[in-house]
Amino acid sequence: MGDNKSSNVVWQDVALTRQDRERKNGHRGLIIWFTGLSGSGKSTLAQAVEARLHREDFHTYTLDGDNMRHGLCADLGFSNEDRIENIRRIGEVARLFVDGGNIVLAAFISPFASDRQKVRNLVDPGSFFEVHCNCSLEICESRDIKGLYRKARAGQIRDFTGISSPYEVPRNPELILDTGASTVETCVEQVFEAVRERVRLGEAMALRDANR
Repeated sequence: MGDNKSSNVVWQDVALTRQDRERKNGHRGLIIWFTGLSGSGKSTLAQAVEARLHREDFHTYTLDGDNMRHGLCADLGFSNEDRIENIRRIGEVARLFVDGGNIVLAAFISPFASDRQKVRNLVDPGSFFEVHCNCSLEICESRDIKGLYRKARAGQIRDFTGISSPYEVPRNPELILDTGASTVETCVEQVFEAVRERVRLGEAMALRDANR
């Protein structure tokens, strides 16, 4: 639970549990958290993995860093404080998806290890799967489709991760992908194979398949 500024807020228990929803969906809920530098392939990979899971009838949703800053986090900048608040909000949204028995794919630079750990702590053990999109700064800059690195180098963008703001590499992620050298297809299959068994419900999956 977060810290509330109001003392007049009481937690409302719900009739359906996460387990009820997971049984209905036929699989467990999971956060697949893609972290890495800008240009490391997080968003591309998250969307491709979601498409792969969707073809297998898993219930999914992708949360993308840029998209979230057009809505829920539109009021935030890129200072350290705003980055922390950005990931806090995303973590709470991701937790709701997991509580709904869904697989949520979150693609965020999320440069600070402590923020990623806070999101991990929001859900049950085994419900957070961290994927480090490991790509060198040189390759990320060479991909600079949005021109962000060029602007950061020119001093037009402040607090840019990898240039003027630090990125803390995950120490023990569930999966490390060489997104600088591997194809998207190869990375997708690595993620899919790694998470598929984690979200299976056994009998519930068999029952779902029998009723197709």
